[in-house]
Amino acid sequence: MSARGGGAGRARGRAGGVGDGGCAGRWRRGSTTAPSRRGLARRSVEAYARDLAAFARTCAGRRVQRARDLGPGEVRAHLAALDAAGLGPRSRARALAAVRGFTRWLVAEGTLRDDPAADTAVRRPPGRLPRVLGVDQAAQLVTVSVPGGRRPARDRAFLELLYACGLRVSEAAGLRTAQIDLEAGWLRVVGKGGKERVVPIGQAARDAIVAYLGGERAAMLKGRTSPFLFVGPGGRPLSRQALWKLTKKRARAAGVDPAVSPHTLRHSFATHLLGGGADLRVVQTLLGHADVGTTQIYTHVAPERLRTVHRRHHPRA
Repeated sequence: MSARGGGAGRARGRAGGVGDGGCAGRWRRGSTTAPSRRGLARRSVEAYARDLAAFARTCAGRRVQRARDLGPGEVRAHLAALDAAGLGPRSRARALAAVRGFTRWLVAEGTLRDDPAADTAVRRPPGRLPRVLGVDQAAQLVTVSVPGGRRPARDRAFLELLYACGLRVSEAAGLRTAQIDLEAGWLRVVGKGGKERVVPIGQAARDAIVAYLGGERAAMLKGRTSPFLFVGPGGRPLSRQALWKLTKKRARAAGVDPAVSPHTLRHSFATHLLGGGADLRVVQTLLGHADVGTTQIYTHVAPERLRTVHRRHHPRA
């Protein structure tokens, strides 16, 4: 079944049914408080809404118009349509997670007695290890001079901060000067789901930020004010896309992996901390991970340090 064909492609529904005007609409209404209830970030909620809209189209194509008529067949048909459309296992697993959230909600509100998605699964491939820079490569990336670079101080301050604090690019893009205490060496980060954490800033990052604040940022603002730390001409905050582009440009100038992204520095931050002997729970807190299991991926990319610690402390190593 093609995602553009009968299953996932046609959007037909009646008010109160499963189509876009029915169940998907009910899910969107029921999800308005999801970020506060489940700690989901806004982008996650938007992605779930898109996944649910696609499921609604599959149901409409199967002439299932009422939520109480949903069954395992609709869930399996939707996954088959996504597979036929070329979506990989990870994308299908995310789509299934959205459907499960919806069907569990329907069970909780009494529309369904049993969860039709409960026994459906997507076989995931082995997890991919994150791309990580070596210590020398990371230093080269954040310190390199880009020929013809227009904002070298700002760009360096951004990359120094990512590497020093392990920030997500969205966190750095939305960072405000009021969140930073350079004298104390700390910053407050508002992460996924609006969760706040406090992260120390290293000396190199502090020096780079001070240089940027007193030079290029002041020149770009031209007497105006902006609450955001990283700004472009006119004082507008830099977008996530602009921050990705400047990272790629500096990666090319530094001669490091051209696939480097801002998230590579976050991965490198965590891996280098663990490699230096940091506790896994401390790294979890600094990254803002809700589950330590998410942080454990970095133990696979810092094996030498783990072997050293094991040999040093285990009685029969």
